[in-house]
Formats: sequence, structure tokens, C-alpha cells
Amino acid sequence: MSAFTAAELNYLATQPLMRFATASPEGKPDVAPVVFEVDGDDIITAGFDIARTVRYRNIQTNPRATVVIDDLASVQPWSPRGIKVIGSAAIEHPDGAPRFRISPDVIISWGINDTTPGIPSMERRMVRGANLAEDGDSGEPQ
Repeated sequence: MSAFTAAELNYLATQPLMRFATASPEGKPDVAPVVFEVDGDDIITAGFDIARTVRYRNIQTNPRATVVIDDLASVQPWSPRGIKVIGSAAIEHPDGAPRFRISPDVIISWGINDTTPGIPSMERRMVRGANLAEDGDSGEPQ
């Protein structure tokens, strides 16, 4: 069974960008828009010269990461949709080039599995043995 539902996988395949958030060991946040692809249960992202980025340095010392992929299905009625993945990130070097592999502990989605127009409810599910008290996110909209 996949970490993502079929509807979530279909949605992810249509989206060109995600926001990739990391934090330094001291908790200083960084977020960057990046391209991505899904590889099984994981999200992969690379890019130009990523070894010189803040997120690369952050992941080396603090492997926790969050990514958000979202858009508006409609503005009339207002219908936001998206997926938030809270998990761990690792740096890989396939073919000698570095890339990030984000493995979900928690997936939060809205407007994807239930496409009823309007403000959607959020669905939150634990994928791996994450300690939900430590992830600092209730999943509720702010």
C-alpha cells in the first residue's frame, strides 16, 4: 500500500513546484520553491548546485523537513487543495549528483481525496512511526 492515495498521486503528477522547508539545528527556518518528483512513497528533489544551498547544510545536521504542494482548484467557489508532508530528508548521490529524498512520517491533505467544492476538511494520517507531539503541527489551518 502506498503512503499516498491514488488521488494524491494523480494530483502530485500535475504539480510543477513544491515548497521545501528545513531548519538549522538552532531552529532557524528556510523554505525554497523547488521542482520534485514522486519515487514510491518518497519525494525526490534536486536542482542546480544544491550542495551550496541552506537546505543542504540544514539537512546534514537536522534531517527533519516539511514540504507543501498546493494550488487553487477554483476561486469561485474558493477551493484550495494540497498536500503537506512532514518527515525526514536524506541527501543521496545517485550518479554522483546530490539530491534530497523526503520520506513521509505524516501526510496532511485537503481538497484532493474529497473534491466537494468549498473549504475542504483536512485529512491527517501517520505513515511511519512519527511522534506527533514532536512534529509541532496539528494539521489545522492557521
